[in-house]
Amino acid sequence: MIMKLSLPEQSVFYGKIYASVSDEEQKEPGNMHKYEERTLKTEEIFNGKILHVQVLEVELPDGKTSKREVIKHPGAVCVLAVTNEHKVVMVEQYRKAAERALIEIPAGKLEPGEDPLEAAKRELEEETGYACAKLEPVTAFYTSPGFADEYIRLYAGTGLEKLSDPKAGDDDEFVDILELGMDEAREMIRSGKICDAKTLVALQHWMLEEALK
Repeated sequence: MIMKLSLPEQSVFYGKIYASVSDEEQKEPGNMHKYEERTLKTEEIFNGKILHVQVLEVELPDGKTSKREVIKHPGAVCVLAVTNEHKVVMVEQYRKAAERALIEIPAGKLEPGEDPLEAAKRELEEETGYACAKLEPVTAFYTSPGFADEYIRLYAGTGLEKLSDPKAGDDDEFVDILELGMDEAREMIRSGKICDAKTLVALQHWMLEEALK
């Protein structure tokens, strides 16, 4: 049984109702929580192409002060794309931070001012060569809130069509495209071959919905 939560925005995933945090609520620091940490001073120590690193001096709930190291991220989208043959479209690419190849759902960062839904369509096409007839929001989540503000939106894409002339991806991206059935995906999770967090979230949503049909 899926409970409908009284949050501001709801999203649909294979006909089921899920609650997600609205952009407005997500942007309100702490949302006035009783343990909110008030920022006293901000020092930017790195300003990169994608990431910015800040050291914050904060006031704790007990009045003491502390330092927080925070990575600022523009946000991202990811797509659970399921073919008419009931297979999920994945990409395998080398991730330097992990020093290994990872199997993931298509994903990418938001460009400045870009609509997340349009970003999801763009990433799906650039990384896999697919377009989808239907793209719906599933949920959104923080990836590592202990030190980063990255907020990623998950979409479900159905009615997939392979494009003859898709948009080209980034010049520095090299990927292989995989299409996995549910049993194969489940086994790859169990064996540790799929260990990317956003991909685990997406696949578990997919498996849960299929089990509830």
